[in-house]
Amino acid sequence: MTKYVINGGRPLYGDVEISGAKNAAVAIIPAALMVDGVCRIENLPGISDVSTLLNILKEMGASIRVVNKRTIDIDCSHIGTSSATFEKMRRIRASYYLIGALLGRFGRADVAMPGGCNFGGVRPIDQHVKGFSAMGAKVSVRNGVVQAVTGGTLRGATIYFDVVSVGATINIMLGAALAEGTTYIENAAREPHIVDLANFLNSMGADIRGAGTNEIKIRGVRRLRGGFYSIIPDQIEAGTYMAAVAGTGGRVVIKDVIPKHLDCISRKLREMGVTITDFEDSVVVERTDPLIRTHIKTMPYPGFPTDMQPQISTILCLANGTSTVTEGVWDNRFKFVDELAKMGSSIRVTERTAIIEGIPCLTGAPIKAGDLRAGAALVIAGLCARGESVIEGVNYIERGYEKMIEKLTALGADIKSLDLPDEPKAEPREIG
Repeated sequence: MTKYVINGGRPLYGDVEISGAKNAAVAIIPAALMVDGVCRIENLPGISDVSTLLNILKEMGASIRVVNKRTIDIDCSHIGTSSATFEKMRRIRASYYLIGALLGRFGRADVAMPGGCNFGGVRPIDQHVKGFSAMGAKVSVRNGVVQAVTGGTLRGATIYFDVVSVGATINIMLGAALAEGTTYIENAAREPHIVDLANFLNSMGADIRGAGTNEIKIRGVRRLRGGFYSIIPDQIEAGTYMAAVAGTGGRVVIKDVIPKHLDCISRKLREMGVTITDFEDSVVVERTDPLIRTHIKTMPYPGFPTDMQPQISTILCLANGTSTVTEGVWDNRFKFVDELAKMGSSIRVTERTAIIEGIPCLTGAPIKAGDLRAGAALVIAGLCARGESVIEGVNYIERGYEKMIEKLTALGADIKSLDLPDEPKAEPREIG
């Protein structure tokens, strides 16, 4: 068992480089299944979700060559199976992107239901099913496996999503790239990683227009060819370090970012009294005065991202006055609040809204991460707190943050990783 041990109360100073975007990487890797030839993908983040997806492709028959720590060559030309029902699939949410990729290539897909973080109940795939059904696929879910089949290939269609869904937008875009005819996705999600996936597919020969708007047009092509592509910087990783500096105080230069992608985060931090200066490919974050309360509602991009909600909620615990945070995307993303309560926070959750009363400081405590972004939020809480915090469940954090310990240590944080023996499991007993 690995735990993080943090002695908090130290402001952060220095520079930090941001890795490639997790949410783009976990869509682009499945997209490589559709390419006839070698894809060289650069700026891959060194995280466990990426490793898991690459292992899934390798088990399916892909040839994968590591060029350097951030660059790989993937050749899926010789894959002959449309099945990806491995146990690894259940570890990550992004496994469902293989449905669109396999349907696009083979006209059939057998894929295990996604796993990953558990903060909002069962992750619905109804909008994915709606889209693939409109394109001529028959989709069923049996024994935790999604089975989708067409009479040959997917057919272009007009698809209107009932709710804005990042996952469904990506999945339909994947399937439509090699479909017969033209597909229109209406009420599409607009996140930067959706644009990045479209740019990747277009660089391989696809014809996708409108990514980044609420209507995407995809003209199906017969073949995608190999090529080179570099993944965009990670918006949420950058936002997490911005929130960490806001919470602890200090001054940090956050490098290798696209400042425009961070506007939705920067606006709220500036409302809280944080100084943020944008440059061409970096932002400088500085906080010397007390934090100011604010009100936040998460929304699809370009609104405030749900993946930053736990981090911003954590630092609002230290802001003067009363703040509210409303979760506008997921039904239940406030499970981490119970962990913050162990550190002395004052948060009351009513349905989708958290009412946060600012306090002078948090106190270190043993706490446990329950999902990726909640884990990042608890790291921030530990950095801000007085005394020692010990965080369990760090496997969630390592799904999406590359070298977090090293990066924070370089900024002056007192944080280390401890590998401890797993605790023995209790023997099962009958209950009569």
